[in-house]
Amino acid sequence: MKRSVGHVPGLAVVLVGDRRDSESYVRYKVKGCEEVGIKSLLAKLPGNCSEDEVMDSVSRFNEDPSVHGILVQLPLPEFMDEERILSTISLEKDVDGFHPLNVGNLALRSRNPLFVPCAAKACIELLLQSGIELMGKHVAVIGRSKVVGLPTSLLLQRHHATVSVIHAFTTNPEAITRESDIVISAAGVANLVRGSWLKQGAVVIDVGTNPIEDPTSDYGYRLTGDVCFEEAVNVASAITPVPGGVGPVTIAMLLGNTLDSAKRVYGQSD
Repeated sequence: MKRSVGHVPGLAVVLVGDRRDSESYVRYKVKGCEEVGIKSLLAKLPGNCSEDEVMDSVSRFNEDPSVHGILVQLPLPEFMDEERILSTISLEKDVDGFHPLNVGNLALRSRNPLFVPCAAKACIELLLQSGIELMGKHVAVIGRSKVVGLPTSLLLQRHHATVSVIHAFTTNPEAITRESDIVISAAGVANLVRGSWLKQGAVVIDVGTNPIEDPTSDYGYRLTGDVCFEEAVNVASAITPVPGGVGPVTIAMLLGNTLDSAKRVYGQSD
């Protein structure tokens, strides 16, 4: 792209507060941009800033023609209206896929969103690239957040899987997961899914990235998944590690979405 049109894709990230897991994700995203030659911009705001300040940062990136993708790192502080802020992102730059129109088009199987949420896209990509059949398979999705659980369940239905969504009010979640061919956990609860929750040979995708205190780490913590890996690895036919599993693929999907956005702007096709 740089050779043909003299420009590179640009990705802007808005980070609010000092959550350690969010800072870690943003570091990896910036590093990913550097590795592939995408320009990255970061607006870091204090946790006590106002909603309007966050929206002003988004608006500035909306108006910057060198920025092709904008993401607001979630979660935001509890007092902020997440929907209001995310709706500020230009539809054409919503590389996280959280704009109501992108989510709505994902839900309508006859339509295609401009962007699919990156973690959900990563889960499906891992399954497809690993040659795992989705059509007719029973998949348990643990968690129903708009970041992972909801879009993952919608994408799986596009691939004709039978989907059970497990959440905090689900009765007997263990029984549901034990009947499932594929388990995708995005609950944000460390070691929630035990080996006893899985049927023999199940495929397990662990999207959880939960910070656990670890004084031996450079950052004072380490990341662990939703799935108790030591137990699950003896039961599952395939399983993703944490860290190093879904995370890097999610970043790859984000960079791919940013590139697609820039291609649209510069009139380039595959």
